[in-house]
Amino acid sequence: MPSAGIVPRRAVQLAALLAMMVAFTAQLVGALLPVIPLFIAASVVNLGLDLILQHKQPGLLAVLGRIRFDVTVRQLLRDMLILVGLLHIDGINPLEEQAPLTITLLLFYGTHFVCQAVAVLVRRTRSLPFVTRNIDASALRLHDAPPRILSRQTGRRLLRFSVPTTTGMMITAITTDAYWGGVGLAVSLALSAGGTLYLGTWLLPKKRVVGEKQALEWLDRWLAEYQPTVGMYFSGGSSSAYQANMWLSTLAALDGKPIIVLRERFMVQKIEATDVPILCIPKVANLMRLEHSTLKVLLHPANSGKTSQILRIPSIKHAFTNHGESDKLSSCNPYAKAYDEVWVAGPAARDRYQLADIGVEDKDVIEVGRPQLAPIRPLRRHDSAPAGRLTTVLYAPTWEGWDGNPGNTSVILAGENIVRELLADENVRLLYKPHPMTGSVDPRAGAANARIQAMIMEATARRSGARPGPEAAAELARRTDELEALTTSSFRKSADELERMRLQGTPEEGRAAAVQDADEAWEEAYWNSFAEWEHLVITTARPGIFGCFNQADVLISDVSSVVSDYLTSEKPYAVANTSGMSEDDFRANFPTVRAATILAPDAAGTAGLLDAVRNPEKDTLAAARAELKEHLLGPSDPPSSVRFNQAALALCAKADERRIRMEKRLSGIPGQRSQEEMEAVDASETTERGTNGTSGATAAV
Repeated sequence: MPSAGIVPRRAVQLAALLAMMVAFTAQLVGALLPVIPLFIAASVVNLGLDLILQHKQPGLLAVLGRIRFDVTVRQLLRDMLILVGLLHIDGINPLEEQAPLTITLLLFYGTHFVCQAVAVLVRRTRSLPFVTRNIDASALRLHDAPPRILSRQTGRRLLRFSVPTTTGMMITAITTDAYWGGVGLAVSLALSAGGTLYLGTWLLPKKRVVGEKQALEWLDRWLAEYQPTVGMYFSGGSSSAYQANMWLSTLAALDGKPIIVLRERFMVQKIEATDVPILCIPKVANLMRLEHSTLKVLLHPANSGKTSQILRIPSIKHAFTNHGESDKLSSCNPYAKAYDEVWVAGPAARDRYQLADIGVEDKDVIEVGRPQLAPIRPLRRHDSAPAGRLTTVLYAPTWEGWDGNPGNTSVILAGENIVRELLADENVRLLYKPHPMTGSVDPRAGAANARIQAMIMEATARRSGARPGPEAAAELARRTDELEALTTSSFRKSADELERMRLQGTPEEGRAAAVQDADEAWEEAYWNSFAEWEHLVITTARPGIFGCFNQADVLISDVSSVVSDYLTSEKPYAVANTSGMSEDDFRANFPTVRAATILAPDAAGTAGLLDAVRNPEKDTLAAARAELKEHLLGPSDPPSSVRFNQAALALCAKADERRIRMEKRLSGIPGQRSQEEMEAVDASETTERGTNGTSGATAAV
């Protein structure tokens, strides 16, 4: 069943198509009869409707293009109907007056097609084999992009440049004086010809970027000068950027020279603010140039079809870090055995891989914790809650996933019941933060999500109490402006990727620290801008889930990495069981819920959960949470950031050792390592991996 917003949108699109067909029909009838008022009105409405749809419904016009009724055909048909109409109007001489108009119109279309050809050439010359960010690429002779209307917006250019023609022709239809049509055509021709000449200046040497060969030579020089050691490799769709963004601060904190390697051009702007150099290399042939660089280790937060391409480089060691851990099957993907090492948070993930029996050897599983969880504040049991304080509940369900498993998300079967139970308690403040992909696969999840949000907004409207003054909103606006200035780049509408490369060169020194301070200040201002009793629906990327963790007294979620991350705080949590399993089977199959309150689809158990939160003496799962935290995330000492960095350095060392061995083998030097030395190196690697594996097994016990 389609969602509520789809039907009206389709109705509008169908109405727009029908209106365009009616306008063409009316223009034809008005031209042949002729009915001058109908002819003029239909001609103007027809062009105006196309101009509006170019801005409001470009997807609809793209459908027309697929049936060969694109903007050029539509505008040519409109102009031909105008000429036909002028032929039928008395007082206009076809030979002496209309022939020059027709010739000028043909010249206009000729310049339009020439401009289109020039635009193709310009776009080709403004395409490099890679895209950069946080790198000084001025040596590539980067210049501002030409106006979009000339270089990329073919349809809008033709329609806008046709406005003077249509205007002049309509005045001619009224006055029967061909002079006005000639003026309109002359203006359109001048615009088209002038635009073509102006666009052509981007083909001159002073505005041309370097060629592909020179660009790749520059890339090799930059890699040799920067000498990257460890990087993050990422490929994915536009909605998957969060998987890479969660690792930015961890990557930046590593010893060595970090780099981010991307494969999709659009992803360059999806990566959040960071000082780490970003290099996007779409083609496999160019990607192989990394083999000759100093890059030793690549971290992989996600699997993708293009991951196998970078794995072809043997000089680089590859570690799979994933973008979160849970008890779902996706956390034990058989593809993981393609990597040199699999980095996991704690013993639970190590056990999970061994139980899954997918070919990942235990010696290749390295426990590094979850360094990005550092912002999560732990529970302080010695602090008693002030009298009258509301219990803040964070409901953060995950999305429905691709496999149709009803246990993936609680939104469909249990979400409304959970929210209804929470809203019925006057001493609860609810924070609702659904997964951003909720409803993207199953429309029922999207519909339930919408109903839940409506319930929360209605409940908030029924509450009253003191609210922060206008100074709180002003402070949030100020902090937002500060953060936006640091984390986003302002571009002209006409800016292309080369212009953005020029503007996003080497970041200013100290920007990363400034961004962190600004982010913390923004988050404080955000929470201070709302009343303490106010329910909130949070669907924006900011505040992040960790900030919501710090505000919550208790979490309700599904089987997902959200639960594992929240355990860092050791605060109470509940997991909804919509899998159809019994509670015992649910706990047995999903170890992350071992220390959770299990909620049935009817939300039974919600009252008991709230009672345990408000009365710590009734919290019988506190010890279990502490034990499960270490099982899932590993020990707190040494800190996860230290263990992660040590793992990166160790893998870099293995890459160095392999490179030395290969250089000696390829050089053919008789004095290469003896068999005993080679065995000693291999034994040391095995011992190191075995030590990590043994410590993990001991912690699990």
